[in-house]
Amino acid sequence: MMSRRNFLAKSSVAVGLASAQGLWAENRRAIGVQLYTVRDDAERDLPAVLKEIRRIGYEEVETYWDVYNRPAAELRRMIEDHGLRVPSGHFNYDGLEQKLDYAAALGVQYVTCPMLPQSQRVSLAGFQKAADDFNRWGKLARERGMTLAFHNHNYEFQKFGSTTGFEELLTRTDPALVKLEIDCYWITQAGHDPVEIIRQLKGRVKMLHLKDRIAGFSTSQSLDASAEHFTEVGHGTIQWKEVLRVAEECGVEHFFVERDSGELNAMESLRRSYGYLHQLM
Repeated sequence: MMSRRNFLAKSSVAVGLASAQGLWAENRRAIGVQLYTVRDDAERDLPAVLKEIRRIGYEEVETYWDVYNRPAAELRRMIEDHGLRVPSGHFNYDGLEQKLDYAAALGVQYVTCPMLPQSQRVSLAGFQKAADDFNRWGKLARERGMTLAFHNHNYEFQKFGSTTGFEELLTRTDPALVKLEIDCYWITQAGHDPVEIIRQLKGRVKMLHLKDRIAGFSTSQSLDASAEHFTEVGHGTIQWKEVLRVAEECGVEHFFVERDSGELNAMESLRRSYGYLHQLM
């Protein structure tokens, strides 16, 4: 017969394990992949890539520009046939308005702009133009049943006098029309804390990009090779348990693993990141 002391000890261990296995034990969050991570294979054999992504355990994908070389209905069917959902797609700034009908046919909830053109990153006026465009495109997206979002890098945090491009985008866009996909790596590389950014922007941050940062490098606000210190989620400096806890509190809906480049094979990188995140989510 188990003694009361042993029962309490075993119960305590069980509670600890349950806590470690997921921040949302009763409502597990899906983990997704930004397909840009596996771009070389995806552009060569997308069905095989989708099959392997699902086999690893991922449930969602976020599409990007170079897989839009087939009709939207065909791409959507291919993704769904592999047991995956596509809640968001990246669509380049240039020509984004003309891609809204494609996005609607693809069935995405979020039309996400991943980056501003180089010419608009160097002045406050460039960010102001982007904000005005985002407001206009946000209305058009809403008319089609979608929501516009913007994905950050580090260049948005360059100073223009007493402000930054990021602050200008936030203050000049309508929160009801323009949401955010926060890239935790690039926020960290820019010298900021993703936990604080998510908390400050509660209600606007609807998606996260999850990729980790190798220790020992300086932060920067310039988007160049010297800013690239990527590693698999859980293998770097970002405090993911706190990030995910605050994300849940602040209403983040989707989580996409991404790795721009690195030493590991891209699919193996996805496996390692999933293995770590599955314990938390």
